[in-house]
Amino acid sequence: MSFLRRIYPFNLEQTINLLSEFGPLITLFVVNAIFGVTAGVWSLIGTTLLALVAMRVFLNKLPILALIAGGFTLIFSSVSLLTHDPVWVQIKVTLFNAAFAAFLGFGLVTRKNFFKYAFESTFHYTQEGWNRFTLGMMILFLVLAVANEGIRLAFWHANSYELFGHQTTGLQIWILFKVAVVMPGSGLYAFLLTRPMRKYAIPPEDVAAAKTTETAVEVSMIP
Repeated sequence: MSFLRRIYPFNLEQTINLLSEFGPLITLFVVNAIFGVTAGVWSLIGTTLLALVAMRVFLNKLPILALIAGGFTLIFSSVSLLTHDPVWVQIKVTLFNAAFAAFLGFGLVTRKNFFKYAFESTFHYTQEGWNRFTLGMMILFLVLAVANEGIRLAFWHANSYELFGHQTTGLQIWILFKVAVVMPGSGLYAFLLTRPMRKYAIPPEDVAAAKTTETAVEVSMIP
């Protein structure tokens, strides 16, 4: 493993996903601090669209999760502009996290695992492994929903607060929480969650054998 790979373990797809998730928030934080809330929300819309275009160009696809999250962002950002109230951008995060947690839970109950469907062509784990990973992610999104709503209500965006000796708004505190706490915390949690998945990995030879069997069955069914 190269030195660069050791200090930066993410591939192109993971890098673009990270930038699409937190790039718009960082832009919102900077633009909001310099030019105000309205300009900040417009920057959020612009960078979200740019992230979706980048995924389409560099990855040649639009991952379903990124597409849903981007759709949520565009809708609620537009509502924020129409109502002149950035609180809708904050509420969007709570609703998305809660809805996705419910979606993952529904998939577990109905035995239609979302992560297995989305990533089975790349990662090969047993059903138990996929279920444990999905349960862990469901818990993460529930915690994020509760934490987001807690921060939103505790620091109302229209009020002024003192943070580290500087006057700031509740909206800026919320963005800072997302970038400085949620981003590294979620990354660490996901990293720790994937470590035990090794014991559920299906050996490559078994994957190849299963594909060969599936192909043989498909051929035998051709009249």
